[in-house]
Amino acid sequence: QYFIRKILTGRQHKAGRDVMAASICPACSEPCVEPRLLPCLHSLCTPCLRNLETVGEPNRANTALRALCPLCDAEIALPPGGLGQLVPDYTALGRGGAAGTTGCDLCADGAAAKRCQSCGVRLCLFCCQAHRRQKKTASHVVVELESSRDCSQAGKPFFCPSHPSEELGLFCEQCDQPMCQDCVAERHRQHPYDFTSNAVHRHGDSLRELLRSTQQCMSTLEDVLGQTDSVGNAIRTRAEAVATEINAFARGYVKAIEEHRDRLLKQLEDLKVQKENLLHLQKAQLQQLLLDMRTGVEFTERLLTSGSDLGILVTKGVVTSRLAKLNSAAYSTHPNVDDSIQFSPQERAGQCHGYEVFGAVICKAVDPTKCTLHGEDLRSARQNELTGFTLLCNDTTGERMGRGGEAVMVTITHKDKKDCAVKPTVCDNGDGTYHISYSPEEPGLYAVCVYVKGQHVQGSPFIVMVKSKFRKHRGMFHCCTFCSSGGQKAARCACGGTMPGGYQGCGHGHKGHPGCPHWSCCGQVKRSSECLSGFPSDRSQRSLLRTVEL
Repeated sequence: QYFIRKILTGRQHKAGRDVMAASICPACSEPCVEPRLLPCLHSLCTPCLRNLETVGEPNRANTALRALCPLCDAEIALPPGGLGQLVPDYTALGRGGAAGTTGCDLCADGAAAKRCQSCGVRLCLFCCQAHRRQKKTASHVVVELESSRDCSQAGKPFFCPSHPSEELGLFCEQCDQPMCQDCVAERHRQHPYDFTSNAVHRHGDSLRELLRSTQQCMSTLEDVLGQTDSVGNAIRTRAEAVATEINAFARGYVKAIEEHRDRLLKQLEDLKVQKENLLHLQKAQLQQLLLDMRTGVEFTERLLTSGSDLGILVTKGVVTSRLAKLNSAAYSTHPNVDDSIQFSPQERAGQCHGYEVFGAVICKAVDPTKCTLHGEDLRSARQNELTGFTLLCNDTTGERMGRGGEAVMVTITHKDKKDCAVKPTVCDNGDGTYHISYSPEEPGLYAVCVYVKGQHVQGSPFIVMVKSKFRKHRGMFHCCTFCSSGGQKAARCACGGTMPGGYQGCGHGHKGHPGCPHWSCCGQVKRSSECLSGFPSDRSQRSLLRTVEL
Protein backbone atom coordinates (compact mmCIF):
# COMPACT_ATOMS: atom_id res chain seq x y z
CA GLN A 1 0.00 0.00 0.00
CA TYR A 2 2.89 2.35 0.77
CA PHE A 3 4.40 1.89 -2.68
CA ILE A 4 1.03 2.17 -4.42
CA ARG A 5 0.27 5.38 -2.52
CA LYS A 6 3.72 6.72 -3.38
CA ILE A 7 3.17 5.88 -7.03
CA LEU A 8 -0.34 7.34 -7.25
CA THR A 9 0.05 10.40 -5.01
CA GLY A 10 3.75 11.19 -5.21
CA ARG A 11 4.24 11.04 -8.96
CA GLN A 12 3.02 14.57 -9.67
CA HIS A 13 4.70 16.21 -6.64
CA LYS A 14 8.00 14.42 -7.19
CA ALA A 15 7.99 15.40 -10.85
CA GLY A 16 7.15 18.98 -9.86
CA ARG A 17 10.10 19.08 -7.48
CA ASP A 18 12.32 17.76 -10.24
CA VAL A 19 11.05 20.50 -12.50
CA MET A 20 11.60 23.12 -9.82
CA ALA A 21 15.23 22.11 -9.28
CA ALA A 22 16.45 20.23 -12.29
CA SER A 23 19.98 21.65 -12.75
CA ILE A 24 22.41 24.36 -11.60
CA CYS A 25 21.82 27.97 -12.70
CA PRO A 26 24.97 29.29 -14.47
CA ALA A 27 24.43 32.81 -13.10
CA CYS A 28 23.97 32.18 -9.37
CA SER A 29 25.35 28.60 -9.18
CA GLU A 30 22.23 27.57 -7.30
CA PRO A 31 19.74 24.80 -8.23
CA CYS A 32 17.54 26.07 -11.07
CA VAL A 33 14.03 27.06 -10.11
CA GLU A 34 11.78 27.13 -13.15
CA PRO A 35 14.57 27.87 -15.63
CA ARG A 36 13.65 30.01 -18.62
CA LEU A 37 15.41 30.37 -21.93
CA LEU A 38 16.59 33.82 -23.04
CA PRO A 39 16.73 34.81 -26.75
CA CYS A 40 20.52 34.45 -26.54
CA LEU A 41 19.93 30.72 -25.60
CA HIS A 42 21.22 31.14 -22.04
CA SER A 43 19.11 29.60 -19.32
CA LEU A 44 18.49 31.40 -16.01
CA CYS A 45 16.49 30.54 -12.97
CA THR A 46 13.48 32.64 -11.97
CA PRO A 47 15.25 34.63 -9.19
CA CYS A 48 18.02 35.59 -11.59
CA LEU A 49 15.47 36.61 -14.21
CA ARG A 50 13.83 38.94 -11.72
CA ASN A 51 17.19 40.61 -11.11
CA LEU A 52 17.91 41.31 -14.79
CA GLU A 53 19.21 44.84 -15.43
CA THR A 54 16.93 46.65 -17.86
CA VAL A 55 18.28 48.97 -20.56
CA GLY A 56 16.57 52.24 -21.53
CA GLU A 57 12.90 53.08 -21.16
CA PRO A 58 10.00 51.11 -22.59
CA ASN A 59 8.66 52.40 -25.90
CA ARG A 60 5.17 53.88 -25.86
CA ALA A 61 4.16 51.86 -28.87
CA ASN A 62 5.71 48.70 -27.46
CA THR A 63 5.82 48.16 -23.71
CA ALA A 64 8.50 45.47 -24.01
CA LEU A 65 11.66 46.12 -21.99
CA ARG A 66 15.22 45.34 -22.99
CA ALA A 67 17.73 43.75 -20.64
CA LEU A 68 21.33 42.55 -20.59
CA CYS A 69 22.16 38.89 -20.29
CA PRO A 70 24.45 38.45 -17.25
CA LEU A 71 26.38 35.69 -19.05
CA CYS A 72 27.16 37.22 -22.49
CA ASP A 73 26.13 40.89 -22.04
CA ALA A 74 23.84 40.58 -25.06
CA GLU A 75 20.93 43.01 -25.20
CA ILE A 76 17.72 41.00 -25.27
CA ALA A 77 14.06 41.94 -25.58
CA LEU A 78 11.75 40.77 -22.81
CA PRO A 79 8.24 39.69 -23.89
CA PRO A 80 5.41 42.16 -23.21
CA GLY A 81 3.70 39.61 -20.98
CA GLY A 82 6.60 39.52 -18.54
CA LEU A 83 9.13 36.89 -17.54
CA GLY A 84 6.47 34.18 -17.49
CA GLN A 85 6.23 34.44 -21.29
CA LEU A 86 9.81 33.26 -21.70
CA VAL A 87 10.18 29.73 -23.04
CA PRO A 88 10.88 27.13 -20.31
CA ASP A 89 14.27 25.44 -20.68
CA TYR A 90 13.28 21.78 -20.90
CA THR A 91 16.83 20.75 -21.69
CA ALA A 92 17.93 22.09 -18.32
CA LEU A 93 15.10 20.16 -16.70
CA GLY A 94 16.17 17.01 -18.50
CA ARG A 95 19.81 17.49 -17.48
CA GLY A 96 18.74 17.59 -13.84
CA GLY A 97 17.48 14.02 -13.89
CA ALA A 98 20.10 12.49 -16.14
CA ALA A 99 23.36 13.90 -14.97
CA GLY A 100 25.50 11.42 -13.09
CA THR A 101 23.90 8.68 -10.96
CA THR A 102 20.10 8.94 -10.84
CA GLY A 103 18.30 8.28 -7.56
CA CYS A 104 15.21 6.19 -7.09
CA ASP A 105 11.93 8.09 -7.18
CA LEU A 106 10.28 5.92 -4.47
CA CYS A 107 13.04 5.62 -1.91
CA ALA A 108 15.82 7.90 -0.84
CA ASP A 109 18.61 5.33 -0.61
CA GLY A 110 18.71 3.29 -3.80
CA ALA A 111 20.17 4.25 -7.18
CA ALA A 112 17.80 4.08 -10.14
CA ALA A 113 18.49 1.05 -12.33
CA LYS A 114 15.19 0.70 -14.22
CA ARG A 115 12.23 2.79 -15.29
CA CYS A 116 8.52 2.04 -15.39
CA GLN A 117 7.16 3.12 -18.77
CA SER A 118 3.59 3.18 -17.42
CA CYS A 119 4.27 5.29 -14.32
CA GLY A 120 7.30 7.16 -15.64
CA VAL A 121 9.18 6.70 -12.33
CA ARG A 122 12.78 5.58 -11.87
CA LEU A 123 13.22 2.54 -9.65
CA CYS A 124 16.05 0.92 -7.80
CA LEU A 125 16.35 -2.86 -7.82
CA PHE A 126 14.49 -3.30 -4.50
CA CYS A 127 11.62 -0.98 -5.48
CA CYS A 128 11.47 -2.62 -8.89
CA GLN A 129 10.73 -5.99 -7.29
CA ALA A 130 8.09 -4.42 -5.06
CA HIS A 131 6.63 -2.63 -8.09
CA ARG A 132 6.10 -5.91 -9.85
CA ARG A 133 4.54 -7.62 -6.79
CA GLN A 134 1.81 -5.03 -6.40
CA LYS A 135 -1.47 -5.90 -8.14
CA LYS A 136 -2.04 -2.45 -9.61
CA THR A 137 1.48 -2.19 -11.01
CA ALA A 138 2.22 -5.80 -11.81
CA SER A 139 1.26 -5.28 -15.47
CA HIS A 140 3.50 -2.25 -15.91
CA VAL A 141 6.41 -2.49 -18.32
CA VAL A 142 9.76 -1.90 -16.61
CA VAL A 143 12.86 -1.29 -18.78
CA GLU A 144 16.58 -0.95 -18.03
CA LEU A 145 18.32 2.44 -17.80
CA GLU A 146 21.17 1.66 -20.16
CA SER A 147 22.89 5.07 -20.32
CA SER A 148 22.56 8.64 -19.31
CA ARG A 149 21.41 9.44 -22.84
CA ASP A 150 18.65 6.84 -22.68
CA CYS A 151 17.75 8.17 -19.27
CA SER A 152 17.49 11.68 -20.68
CA GLN A 153 15.39 10.56 -23.63
CA ALA A 154 13.17 8.32 -21.56
CA GLY A 155 12.91 10.68 -18.60
CA LYS A 156 9.73 11.60 -16.90
CA PRO A 157 7.22 13.50 -19.00
CA PHE A 158 6.88 17.28 -18.69
CA PHE A 159 3.63 18.64 -17.38
CA CYS A 160 1.63 21.61 -18.58
CA PRO A 161 2.29 24.81 -16.56
CA SER A 162 -1.42 25.73 -16.91
CA HIS A 163 -2.64 22.21 -16.05
CA PRO A 164 -0.05 20.60 -13.75
CA SER A 165 -1.75 17.20 -13.83
CA GLU A 166 -1.67 16.93 -17.60
CA GLU A 167 1.32 15.84 -19.63
CA LEU A 168 2.59 17.95 -22.56
CA GLY A 169 2.00 15.55 -25.41
CA LEU A 170 0.62 17.78 -28.20
CA PHE A 171 2.07 20.63 -30.27
CA CYS A 172 0.04 23.59 -31.56
CA GLU A 173 1.21 24.49 -35.06
CA GLN A 174 -0.46 27.91 -35.02
CA CYS A 175 0.94 29.02 -31.65
CA ASP A 176 4.20 27.11 -32.14
CA GLN A 177 4.22 25.70 -28.62
CA PRO A 178 3.55 22.38 -26.80
CA MET A 179 0.27 21.88 -25.00
CA CYS A 180 -1.83 19.30 -23.17
CA GLN A 181 -5.28 17.92 -23.95
CA ASP A 182 -6.98 20.49 -21.71
CA CYS A 183 -5.26 23.29 -23.62
CA VAL A 184 -6.82 22.00 -26.83
CA ALA A 185 -10.29 22.51 -25.39
CA GLU A 186 -9.50 25.97 -24.02
CA ARG A 187 -7.00 28.40 -25.57
CA HIS A 188 -6.10 26.35 -28.64
CA ARG A 189 -9.58 25.49 -29.81
CA GLN A 190 -9.72 24.90 -33.58
CA HIS A 191 -5.93 25.33 -33.83
CA PRO A 192 -4.09 22.79 -36.00
CA TYR A 193 -2.01 20.52 -33.80
CA ASP A 194 -0.26 17.19 -33.80
CA PHE A 195 1.45 14.80 -31.40
CA THR A 196 4.86 15.93 -30.26
CA SER A 197 6.39 12.72 -31.65
CA ASN A 198 5.12 13.65 -35.13
CA ALA A 199 5.79 17.41 -34.94
CA VAL A 200 9.34 16.92 -33.77
CA HIS A 201 10.27 15.25 -37.08
CA ARG A 202 9.09 18.21 -39.18
CA HIS A 203 10.56 20.90 -36.95
CA GLY A 204 13.62 18.82 -36.21
CA ASP A 205 14.54 18.70 -39.92
CA SER A 206 14.51 22.51 -40.17
CA LEU A 207 16.48 22.75 -36.94
CA ARG A 208 19.03 20.26 -38.28
CA GLU A 209 19.37 22.32 -41.47
CA LEU A 210 19.94 25.47 -39.42
CA LEU A 211 22.33 23.50 -37.24
CA ARG A 212 24.38 22.42 -40.25
CA SER A 213 24.48 26.00 -41.55
CA THR A 214 25.53 27.27 -38.12
CA GLN A 215 28.16 24.56 -37.86
CA GLN A 216 29.58 25.66 -41.21
CA CYS A 217 29.66 29.23 -39.95
CA MET A 218 31.38 27.98 -36.81
CA SER A 219 33.97 26.20 -38.94
CA THR A 220 34.55 29.41 -40.92
CA LEU A 221 34.82 31.43 -37.72
CA GLU A 222 37.28 28.93 -36.28
CA ASP A 223 39.40 29.25 -39.44
CA VAL A 224 39.25 33.04 -39.20
CA LEU A 225 40.15 32.87 -35.52
CA GLY A 226 43.07 30.66 -36.40
CA GLN A 227 44.17 33.15 -39.03
CA THR A 228 43.79 36.02 -36.57
CA ASP A 229 45.90 34.11 -34.06
CA SER A 230 48.54 33.56 -36.72
CA VAL A 231 48.46 37.21 -37.71
CA GLY A 232 48.60 38.18 -34.04
CA ASN A 233 51.68 36.01 -33.54
CA ALA A 234 53.23 37.51 -36.68
CA ILE A 235 52.45 41.02 -35.41
CA ARG A 236 54.05 40.29 -32.07
CA THR A 237 57.11 38.78 -33.74
CA ARG A 238 57.38 41.68 -36.15
CA ALA A 239 56.87 44.21 -33.37
CA GLU A 240 59.68 42.62 -31.38
CA ALA A 241 61.95 42.76 -34.42
CA VAL A 242 61.06 46.40 -35.09
CA ALA A 243 61.58 47.21 -31.40
CA THR A 244 65.04 45.72 -31.68
CA GLU A 245 65.73 47.86 -34.74
CA ILE A 246 64.44 50.96 -32.94
CA ASN A 247 66.61 50.28 -29.92
CA ALA A 248 69.66 49.73 -32.14
CA PHE A 249 68.88 52.90 -34.08
CA ALA A 250 68.38 54.88 -30.87
CA ARG A 251 71.63 53.59 -29.39
CA GLY A 252 73.51 54.51 -32.56
CA TYR A 253 71.81 57.89 -32.74
CA VAL A 254 72.56 58.64 -29.08
CA LYS A 255 76.18 57.65 -29.64
CA ALA A 256 76.38 59.91 -32.70
CA ILE A 257 74.76 62.80 -30.83
CA GLU A 258 77.08 62.36 -27.86
CA GLU A 259 80.10 62.30 -30.15
CA HIS A 260 78.80 65.37 -31.98
CA ARG A 261 78.25 67.04 -28.60
CA ASP A 262 81.85 66.33 -27.57
CA ARG A 263 83.06 67.68 -30.89
CA LEU A 264 81.03 70.87 -30.47
CA LEU A 265 82.28 71.35 -26.93
CA LYS A 266 85.89 70.91 -28.09
CA GLN A 267 85.31 73.35 -30.91
CA LEU A 268 83.83 75.82 -28.42
CA GLU A 269 86.81 75.41 -26.09
CA ASP A 270 89.28 75.94 -28.95
CA LEU A 271 87.36 79.03 -30.04
CA LYS A 272 87.39 80.41 -26.51
CA VAL A 273 91.14 79.82 -26.17
CA GLN A 274 91.77 81.43 -29.55
CA LYS A 275 89.79 84.55 -28.65
CA GLU A 276 91.44 84.76 -25.24
CA ASN A 277 94.93 84.46 -26.80
CA LEU A 278 94.14 87.23 -29.26
CA LEU A 279 92.87 89.40 -26.44
CA HIS A 280 95.96 88.65 -24.35
CA LEU A 281 98.24 89.50 -27.29
CA GLN A 282 96.40 92.76 -27.95
CA LYS A 283 96.43 93.57 -24.25
CA ALA A 284 100.19 92.94 -24.02
CA GLN A 285 100.85 95.14 -27.05
CA LEU A 286 98.65 97.92 -25.71
CA GLN A 287 100.25 97.67 -22.25
CA GLN A 288 103.72 97.90 -23.77
CA LEU A 289 102.72 100.88 -25.91
CA LEU A 290 101.14 102.55 -22.89
CA LEU A 291 104.29 101.93 -20.84
CA ASP A 292 106.47 103.42 -23.59
CA MET A 293 104.20 106.45 -23.83
CA ARG A 294 104.16 106.90 -20.06
CA THR A 295 107.97 106.75 -20.00
CA GLY A 296 108.21 109.29 -22.81
CA VAL A 297 105.67 111.60 -21.19
CA GLU A 298 107.37 111.45 -17.78
CA PHE A 299 110.79 112.14 -19.30
CA THR A 300 109.50 115.00 -21.39
CA GLU A 301 107.64 116.58 -18.46
CA ARG A 302 110.72 116.31 -16.28
CA LEU A 303 112.85 117.78 -19.03
CA LEU A 304 110.53 120.73 -19.49
CA THR A 305 110.12 121.44 -15.79
CA SER A 306 113.60 120.87 -14.42
CA GLY A 307 115.92 120.80 -17.41
CA SER A 308 118.15 123.68 -18.47
CA ASP A 309 117.70 125.51 -21.69
CA LEU A 310 120.79 123.88 -23.12
CA GLY A 311 119.64 120.46 -21.99
CA ILE A 312 116.28 120.90 -23.63
CA LEU A 313 117.84 121.99 -26.88
CA VAL A 314 120.34 119.15 -26.85
CA THR A 315 117.74 116.39 -26.17
CA LYS A 316 114.96 117.96 -28.22
CA GLY A 317 115.70 115.93 -31.29
CA VAL A 318 115.71 112.58 -29.50
CA VAL A 319 112.56 113.37 -27.51
CA THR A 320 110.73 114.67 -30.56
CA SER A 321 111.61 111.60 -32.57
CA ARG A 322 110.51 109.27 -29.78
CA LEU A 323 107.21 111.00 -29.10
CA ALA A 324 106.45 111.24 -32.82
CA LYS A 325 107.11 107.52 -33.22
CA LEU A 326 104.87 106.71 -30.25
CA ASN A 327 102.09 108.92 -31.55
CA SER A 328 102.26 107.31 -34.98
CA ALA A 329 102.17 103.76 -33.60
CA ALA A 330 99.20 101.83 -35.06
CA TYR A 331 96.83 100.31 -32.56
CA SER A 332 93.14 99.39 -32.58
CA THR A 333 90.73 101.50 -30.59
CA HIS A 334 88.47 98.45 -30.11
CA PRO A 335 89.15 94.90 -29.00
CA ASN A 336 90.34 92.75 -31.87
CA VAL A 337 87.73 90.07 -31.03
CA ASP A 338 84.23 90.13 -29.63
CA ASP A 339 81.98 87.77 -27.72
CA SER A 340 80.04 86.70 -30.80
CA ILE A 341 79.76 82.99 -30.00
CA GLN A 342 76.40 81.40 -30.82
CA PHE A 343 74.91 77.96 -31.10
CA SER A 344 72.58 77.25 -34.04
CA PRO A 345 70.64 74.03 -33.32
CA GLN A 346 68.83 74.02 -36.70
CA GLU A 347 71.96 74.18 -38.82
CA ARG A 348 72.96 70.95 -40.53
CA ALA A 349 76.28 69.60 -39.32
CA GLY A 350 76.78 66.69 -41.71
CA GLN A 351 76.76 63.05 -40.66
CA CYS A 352 78.23 61.19 -37.74
CA HIS A 353 78.41 57.38 -37.91
CA GLY A 354 75.86 57.49 -40.72
CA TYR A 355 73.37 59.66 -38.80
CA GLU A 356 72.59 63.22 -39.83
CA VAL A 357 73.25 65.60 -36.95
CA PHE A 358 72.32 69.21 -36.38
CA GLY A 359 73.83 72.07 -34.45
CA ALA A 360 76.91 74.21 -35.01
CA VAL A 361 78.98 76.71 -33.04
CA ILE A 362 79.01 80.02 -34.89
CA CYS A 363 81.52 82.74 -34.15
CA LYS A 364 80.84 85.00 -37.10
CA ALA A 365 79.27 88.40 -36.46
CA VAL A 366 77.65 90.45 -39.18
CA ASP A 367 79.28 93.78 -40.01
CA PRO A 368 76.80 96.27 -41.54
CA THR A 369 79.62 98.19 -43.22
CA LYS A 370 80.65 95.01 -45.08
CA CYS A 371 77.11 94.14 -46.24
CA THR A 372 76.45 94.86 -49.93
CA LEU A 373 73.40 95.41 -52.18
CA HIS A 374 72.92 93.71 -55.56
CA GLY A 375 70.32 93.64 -58.33
CA GLU A 376 69.58 94.88 -61.83
CA ASP A 377 66.67 97.00 -60.58
CA LEU A 378 68.60 98.46 -57.69
CA ARG A 379 68.40 102.07 -58.98
CA SER A 380 65.27 101.97 -61.14
CA ALA A 381 61.69 100.73 -60.95
CA ARG A 382 58.32 100.96 -62.68
CA GLN A 383 55.09 102.32 -61.29
CA ASN A 384 52.77 99.57 -59.93
CA GLU A 385 55.25 96.86 -60.90
CA LEU A 386 56.90 94.49 -58.43
CA THR A 387 60.65 94.98 -58.28
CA GLY A 388 63.41 94.26 -55.82
CA PHE A 389 67.05 93.75 -54.96
CA THR A 390 69.24 91.47 -52.81
CA LEU A 391 71.14 92.20 -49.59
CA LEU A 392 74.29 90.12 -48.98
CA CYS A 393 75.41 90.02 -45.34
CA ASN A 394 79.11 89.62 -44.57
CA ASP A 395 81.12 89.37 -41.37
CA THR A 396 83.92 91.63 -40.17
CA THR A 397 86.42 89.93 -42.50
CA GLY A 398 84.16 90.38 -45.53
CA GLU A 399 83.20 86.71 -45.73
CA ARG A 400 79.63 85.71 -46.39
CA MET A 401 77.66 84.88 -43.24
CA GLY A 402 76.07 81.75 -44.74
CA ARG A 403 73.06 81.87 -42.40
CA GLY A 404 70.04 84.05 -41.82
CA GLY A 405 68.32 85.46 -38.78
CA GLU A 406 69.74 88.99 -38.87
CA ALA A 407 67.66 92.05 -38.00
CA VAL A 408 67.13 93.67 -41.42
CA MET A 409 64.98 96.79 -41.82
CA VAL A 410 64.21 98.66 -45.06
CA THR A 411 62.46 102.03 -45.57
CA ILE A 412 61.43 103.46 -48.96
CA THR A 413 60.18 107.07 -48.98
CA HIS A 414 59.24 109.46 -51.81
CA LYS A 415 61.63 112.39 -52.05
CA ASP A 416 58.96 115.00 -52.84
CA LYS A 417 55.91 113.43 -51.17
CA LYS A 418 56.88 112.64 -47.61
CA ASP A 419 53.55 110.97 -46.92
CA CYS A 420 54.08 108.62 -49.86
CA ALA A 421 55.95 105.60 -48.50
CA VAL A 422 56.28 102.10 -49.87
CA LYS A 423 56.03 99.08 -47.58
CA PRO A 424 58.72 96.61 -48.66
CA THR A 425 58.82 92.87 -48.02
CA VAL A 426 62.03 91.32 -46.64
CA CYS A 427 62.49 87.60 -47.32
CA ASP A 428 65.20 85.76 -45.38
CA ASN A 429 66.72 83.12 -47.67
CA GLY A 430 68.51 81.49 -44.74
CA ASP A 431 71.91 81.59 -46.45
CA GLY A 432 73.04 85.10 -45.54
CA THR A 433 71.07 86.77 -48.35
CA TYR A 434 67.83 88.73 -48.08
CA HIS A 435 65.51 89.60 -50.95
CA ILE A 436 63.73 92.95 -50.65
CA SER A 437 60.71 93.45 -52.93
CA TYR A 438 58.35 96.40 -53.30
CA SER A 439 55.82 97.94 -55.70
CA PRO A 440 55.75 101.76 -55.86
CA GLU A 441 52.39 103.40 -56.58
CA GLU A 442 53.68 106.85 -57.58
CA PRO A 443 56.43 107.77 -60.05
CA GLY A 444 59.38 109.91 -58.96
CA LEU A 445 62.50 109.69 -56.84
CA TYR A 446 62.56 107.47 -53.73
CA ALA A 447 65.11 107.29 -50.93
CA VAL A 448 65.86 103.70 -49.93
CA CYS A 449 67.51 102.97 -46.55
CA VAL A 450 68.71 99.47 -45.64
CA TYR A 451 69.67 98.75 -42.02
CA VAL A 452 71.29 95.73 -40.40
CA LYS A 453 71.28 95.80 -36.63
CA GLY A 454 70.18 99.42 -36.80
CA GLN A 455 73.14 100.54 -38.96
CA HIS A 456 73.27 101.48 -42.63
CA VAL A 457 74.76 98.89 -44.92
CA GLN A 458 77.29 99.68 -47.59
CA GLY A 459 75.68 101.93 -50.23
CA SER A 460 72.73 102.92 -48.04
CA PRO A 461 70.87 105.22 -48.44
CA PHE A 462 70.50 105.39 -52.22
CA ILE A 463 68.06 106.89 -54.72
CA VAL A 464 65.66 104.89 -56.90
CA MET A 465 64.07 106.39 -60.00
CA VAL A 466 60.49 105.14 -60.41
CA LYS A 467 59.25 105.63 -63.96
CA SER A 468 55.62 105.96 -64.99
CA LYS A 469 53.55 102.92 -65.72
CA PHE A 470 54.66 101.00 -68.79
CA ARG A 471 52.58 102.05 -71.80
CA LYS A 472 51.57 99.23 -74.07
CA HIS A 473 51.38 99.58 -77.85
CA ARG A 474 47.93 100.25 -79.27
CA GLY A 475 48.87 99.50 -82.86
CA MET A 476 50.24 96.47 -84.60
CA PHE A 477 53.78 95.32 -85.24
CA HIS A 478 53.77 95.16 -89.07
CA CYS A 479 56.07 95.30 -92.07
CA CYS A 480 54.13 98.14 -93.75
CA THR A 481 50.69 99.75 -93.88
CA PHE A 482 49.94 98.46 -97.38
CA CYS A 483 50.30 94.82 -96.28
CA SER A 484 48.58 95.15 -92.90
CA SER A 485 45.55 97.09 -94.24
CA GLY A 486 45.02 95.06 -97.38
CA GLY A 487 45.95 97.92 -99.70
CA GLN A 488 43.70 100.66 -98.26
CA LYS A 489 44.85 104.13 -99.23
CA ALA A 490 43.50 105.87 -96.09
CA ALA A 491 45.44 103.67 -93.64
CA ARG A 492 48.38 105.49 -92.05
CA CYS A 493 51.40 104.56 -89.93
CA ALA A 494 53.19 106.52 -87.22
CA CYS A 495 56.53 105.94 -88.92
CA GLY A 496 55.64 108.72 -91.38
CA GLY A 497 56.25 106.70 -94.52
CA THR A 498 54.20 107.38 -97.69
CA MET A 499 53.67 105.78 -101.10
CA PRO A 500 52.78 107.30 -104.49
CA GLY A 501 49.32 106.92 -105.93
CA GLY A 502 47.44 108.54 -103.06
CA TYR A 503 48.44 106.03 -100.37
CA GLN A 504 48.83 107.75 -96.99
CA GLY A 505 50.64 104.81 -95.30
CA CYS A 506 54.09 103.34 -95.64
CA GLY A 507 55.27 100.68 -98.05
CA HIS A 508 58.36 98.59 -98.65
CA GLY A 509 61.17 100.61 -100.22
CA HIS A 510 59.22 103.86 -100.29
CA LYS A 511 59.92 107.19 -98.69
CA GLY A 512 59.90 107.23 -94.89
CA HIS A 513 59.77 103.43 -94.41
CA PRO A 514 62.19 102.39 -91.60
CA GLY A 515 63.30 99.36 -93.56
CA CYS A 516 62.22 96.79 -90.93
CA PRO A 517 59.08 95.72 -89.01
CA HIS A 518 57.81 98.40 -86.64
CA TRP A 519 54.85 99.48 -84.52
CA SER A 520 52.11 101.29 -86.37
CA CYS A 521 51.18 103.34 -83.27
CA CYS A 522 54.56 104.99 -82.60
CA GLY A 523 57.06 103.74 -85.19
CA GLN A 524 59.25 101.88 -82.65
CA VAL A 525 61.22 99.11 -84.35
CA LYS A 526 61.76 97.12 -81.13
CA ARG A 527 58.92 94.71 -80.50
CA SER A 528 59.23 94.76 -76.66
CA SER A 529 59.57 98.54 -76.43
CA GLU A 530 57.35 101.03 -74.63
CA CYS A 531 54.81 102.88 -76.73
CA LEU A 532 55.73 106.52 -77.39
CA SER A 533 52.26 107.15 -78.90
CA GLY A 534 51.44 110.69 -80.07
CA PHE A 535 49.29 111.19 -83.17
CA PRO A 536 48.91 114.43 -85.21
CA SER A 537 45.12 114.38 -85.35
CA ASP A 538 41.98 112.47 -84.52
CA ARG A 539 41.69 111.48 -88.13
CA SER A 540 45.11 109.88 -88.18
CA GLN A 541 44.29 108.08 -84.95
CA ARG A 542 41.06 106.73 -86.41
CA SER A 543 42.94 105.62 -89.50
CA LEU A 544 45.50 103.94 -87.27
CA LEU A 545 42.80 102.20 -85.28
CA ARG A 546 41.31 101.06 -88.54
CA THR A 547 44.70 99.62 -89.46
CA VAL A 548 44.92 97.87 -86.11
CA GLU A 549 41.44 96.44 -86.53
CA LEU A 550 42.29 95.12 -89.96
